[in-house]
Amino acid sequence: MPAELIDGKAIAATIRADIARQVAERQAVLRRPPGLAVVLIGDDPASHSYVRSKTQACQEAGFVSIQIDRPAQTTQQELLDIVDGLNANPVVDGILVQLPLPRHIDPDAVIERIAPDKDVDGFHPVNVGRLALGQSGFVPCTPKGIIELLVRSQVPTRGALAVVVGRSNIVGKPVAQLLMRKGPGGDATVVVCHTGTRDLAAMTRQADILIAAAGQPETIDGSMLKPGAVVIDVGVNRIADASRARGWRLVGDVAFDSARQVAARITPVPGGVGPMTIAMLLQNTLESAQRRDPME
Repeated sequence: MPAELIDGKAIAATIRADIARQVAERQAVLRRPPGLAVVLIGDDPASHSYVRSKTQACQEAGFVSIQIDRPAQTTQQELLDIVDGLNANPVVDGILVQLPLPRHIDPDAVIERIAPDKDVDGFHPVNVGRLALGQSGFVPCTPKGIIELLVRSQVPTRGALAVVVGRSNIVGKPVAQLLMRKGPGGDATVVVCHTGTRDLAAMTRQADILIAAAGQPETIDGSMLKPGAVVIDVGVNRIADASRARGWRLVGDVAFDSARQVAARITPVPGGVGPMTIAMLLQNTLESAQRRDPME
């Protein structure tokens, strides 16, 4: 029997509706909605698409949405000055500098310039450290969305063997740390695989929960899965497809059709993890507003 789909789009819609309700309640008391500022440098089409989605989501939730677009020739110092201004702006609760940046700009320097209490992407070293220590702080949106998917889909994680394929700072490492945390969505035994793993299939076949976040299209197929596994596919990859009018289609890191015949539950691409990432960005921004300007 084919695996049941974990519908990230539907779950994210529920979360976003709840956020909009909380924002309306907040405005009725404080008359100040949460504010998110997004900074976009350059003309990367994918980045522009992501920013449009984030801006639309902010507007639908009742947030103040500030978008700052600058050309690719913008200097690093000019970008740092923009961040400084947003750090000082009381209307702004969250700051997001869209990555990737042009090559002449050091992304680490920019991320470290963002005030940790406005770092709703969860990339600042202070928030990374808080996550590693199990302390309160902003968690990167995609890993946070993955855990939310597991919890809301009632996937048992306590005692489960979770295999994470990919060790990036954005997804692989933080989701592994979240899976190890005590509490809902945690208490798992975690293995992190990467390009140095000798026999990837031998590891993935043991996984009760598989998180595929290597950024390689359709790397994992059904033969690499444990029957009845839960598969969370983080990958978003464009591959050529002459049958499509646009000449390409989106696929994940998992060969979906093959994996669906073995897994018990699986996220689709698109419509799985992606919508959750934006929902968690809104949630982080709302949490920032609540911390900085509580209703009580």
